[in-house]
Amino acid sequence: MLTERDDAKRLNTPPLQGRGRGWGLSAGRIADLQERAAEMRRNPTEPEKRLWRHLSNGQLGGWKFRRQATIGSYIADFVCPAARLIVEVDGDTHVDPAADARRDAALGEAGYRVVRVTNDEVMRNMEGVLAHVGVALAARPHPNPSPEGEGLSGVSFEGGLG
Repeated sequence: MLTERDDAKRLNTPPLQGRGRGWGLSAGRIADLQERAAEMRRNPTEPEKRLWRHLSNGQLGGWKFRRQATIGSYIADFVCPAARLIVEVDGDTHVDPAADARRDAALGEAGYRVVRVTNDEVMRNMEGVLAHVGVALAARPHPNPSPEGEGLSGVSFEGGLG
């Protein structure tokens, strides 16, 4: 028996994904993106592994992140859905600033803010990277504030990233 997703792939039409999540992409394209994202989760770069150790399980002020998440026709390195924030770790694949700017603009139109850090910054200045992400997160109120008042209120960004 075919599922709705199988039928959508067979017909190469956007599946019914609810909440407007089809993004106008065919079912085959969505499946390809999801498989590529899964492969990227299975084989992260060393900087991505290191940053994920600090972003996973709500370690950064209770904010939850996903890694290698598909958003439209893009795969974002790290996404905090509650804050609509994307953290991109730029390495060898980010050699075209114009392409990155177009990507950031498209993600901005979808309601996301993009924070970019380099592989070198993650490897050499994790505290600065986390402070930079913390400042971006602090721009949005946390959806589940701590009753004790803990969180990112005391995070400050000193020194910069580069």
